[in-house]
Amino acid sequence: MSNRSNSRGSGLSRRGFLKGGVVTAAGAAIGDASLEAFAQEQGKPAGAKVISGTTKVTLNVNGKDRQLEIEPRTTLADALRDRADLTGTKVVCDRGSCSACTVFVNNVPTLSCLSLAIDAQGKQIKTIEGVAEGDKLHPVQEQFIEHDAMQCGFCTPGMIMSCVALLDQNKQPTLDDVKQATCGNLCRCGTYPKVFSATLAAAKQMSTNQNA
Repeated sequence: MSNRSNSRGSGLSRRGFLKGGVVTAAGAAIGDASLEAFAQEQGKPAGAKVISGTTKVTLNVNGKDRQLEIEPRTTLADALRDRADLTGTKVVCDRGSCSACTVFVNNVPTLSCLSLAIDAQGKQIKTIEGVAEGDKLHPVQEQFIEHDAMQCGFCTPGMIMSCVALLDQNKQPTLDDVKQATCGNLCRCGTYPKVFSATLAAAKQMSTNQNA
């Protein structure tokens, strides 16, 4: 009698306990089935399981090897920001629409929010922190400051990376060249004219420095 009273008072009956156990077991079985189905969709043999957890990777960022422990699904943007403490790379849209997360991978501008960190192993990664040479800013950075080509700043790192990539390939760009290079970079503040002016000024500065 007392046992029944205690079970009712606690809000958990024997029947409820057994019922909950059945539901839990069923859920676990469904989860395993879903994981196995996903594994087969990825071309793995029947019975294969998707293993969760973390793995160790080595990323060469700005000329230095960094050993990070990440989940296999971690994007390059998240690995740089959350694991390598390189927060200059911004994540704004997180779907490859704004280019704020642009970094260089083997000197190619890359959307890091759409790239897996695990796939960047063995490649050369450069972030906005690696554009300057020590305390000496890149001409694009200097001219962004000179022309006040930034407002809220969220788009600025990706915008600078796109402009640096342009000047690496084209030493004497036209205004149309700059517009084309930054057409994927979204600036919600609308400071595009100053970005264009800063990039053209940087190209002129680099040309002057080279001829000096």
